Amino acid sequence: MRKVFVIAVVTLIGITTGVRAQFGAPDVDARISKLIASISESRMEQRLRTLVGFGTRNTLSDTASEARGVGAARQWILDEMKRSSPTLQVSFDTHQIAKGAYQRMTRDVELRNIVAVLPGRSPRRIYVSGHYDTINLGALGQAGLNAGGALNIAENADAPGADDDGSGTVLVMELARAFAESGIDFDATLVFTAVAGEEYGLIGAREEARAAKAAKVPVQAIFNNDIVGGSTGGDGIVDGATIRLYSEGPEDSPSRSLAIFTQRVAARYVPSHRIRLMALRDRFNRGGDHTAWNLEGFPAVGFRESRENYSKQHNANDTIEGVSFAYLGQNARVNAAAMAVLALAPPPPAVTTDRGAPRLDRRASGYDAHLQWTASAGAAGYRIFWREAWAPDWQHEMFVGNVTEYTLPHMNIDDWVFGVAAVDSDGHESTVSAYVAAPANY
Repeated sequence: MRKVFVIAVVTLIGITTGVRAQFGAPDVDARISKLIASISESRMEQRLRTLVGFGTRNTLSDTASEARGVGAARQWILDEMKRSSPTLQVSFDTHQIAKGAYQRMTRDVELRNIVAVLPGRSPRRIYVSGHYDTINLGALGQAGLNAGGALNIAENADAPGADDDGSGTVLVMELARAFAESGIDFDATLVFTAVAGEEYGLIGAREEARAAKAAKVPVQAIFNNDIVGGSTGGDGIVDGATIRLYSEGPEDSPSRSLAIFTQRVAARYVPSHRIRLMALRDRFNRGGDHTAWNLEGFPAVGFRESRENYSKQHNANDTIEGVSFAYLGQNARVNAAAMAVLALAPPPPAVTTDRGAPRLDRRASGYDAHLQWTASAGAAGYRIFWREAWAPDWQHEMFVGNVTEYTLPHMNIDDWVFGVAAVDSDGHESTVSAYVAAPANY
C-alpha cells in the first residue's frame, strides 16, 4: 500500500507542470508590474514631511488650527487624496465617539477616517489601511511601556509619528494614486483608508468594521500597515529586505489564507523583498487596526517592519530621520502586488455546504480524496492544493481545469489538508479555500 501511495503522489506532482503549461497562465502580469514600478518613494517622503509638520495628530488634539493638530492633518490627507485622481471617491467617514465609549476616551470627540474608493466591476471590497493619529506617552514612549511603565497620554505634546504611523498613512495615499492612475479595470472595488483613534483603542477601524458588518458589505480582505518605514531596530540590527506579516489563527483561517497568498504573490512580483509570516494576531501585548476587522469576522492581516525601535515610538522621537524610504517603498510594492492580483482574480470558491460542512469525502474506496466546490464568478479553472497535516503551508499544487470536483487517488483525507483556488483566464489566482474538518460530536 505504501508503494502505491508514493507512486500516486509523484504522478500527481508530475502532472502539475504539464497542466499549468497547457493553461498558459503567465507568472507575472505586465500591467501589475507597471503599477508596482510607478510607486514613488520621493512622493511618500514629501508627503510624510508635510504630515509630521502638523506637530501632533493626537485624536484629542486641536481641530480648529490649520497648521497643527489632528484637524489640520485630516483635512490635508483628504485634500491630497482628492488631488491624486478624479477616479477616486474621497470622503470623511465620521463617527461621534462619546466619553467612556472606549477605555481611553476621556471626552466626547468627533472622529474622522479618510476613505478613498476606487470602484470595480463587482461590489466585493479589498481594503488597505494605516492610521494617521499619533500619541505621546512621555520621553520613554513605547520603550517605557515595554519596561512596565504606566500609560500616561500627553494630549498636546509633540507627537510627529513619522513611522507610527505616518509611514502606513503615506503608503496608503501612494497606493491610492498608483491604483487610480494604473488604468486597470479591476473586478473588486478597492478602498484606501487612513483612520484615526488607533492609539485610543483601534477606534476608527472598529467603527469602520462594525458599519461594514451591519451593512453586509462584502469585504474580502484588509491589508493593514502600521509601523512599516524603519529598517534599523533599537538593538542596532538593520533589515531592509524583509517585512513581518501577522495573521490570526487558527490554521487555515481566512486571515491565514490571505497571509499565505500575500507571501506567494509578493515573491513573484517583488522577489528582492521577503515576507516573514507570523502565526500570531500581532506582536506581544500589541495590537493594530486589522484586529478590529478580525473581531467583526473579516479576513485581515497586519504588516509590521522587521526591526522596531521602541525608543522612537509614542514620543517626540518618532521623527522622519527614523524612516528609510527605500524600505517603505518595498513594503508599498508588496502590498500593491497582493492587492492587484486579488482584485483581478475571481473570488475564492466555496468549499462547504449551506450548513458549513466541508465538501470533502473518501469516495467508495475509502482511501481517495474527493473534493467538491462551488463555481466562482469569472473563473476559467481551479488549482487544488495539498499538504501533510502537520505542515503549515501548501506543499503541492495542481491546475485541474474548469471543473467543480476532483478526486485524488490513494490520498487519505486523514493524512492531508486540501484546498482549492479559482483562476481566471489570465492566470490571476484567488486565495485558497481550505477544507477544514468540523469537530466530531460524541
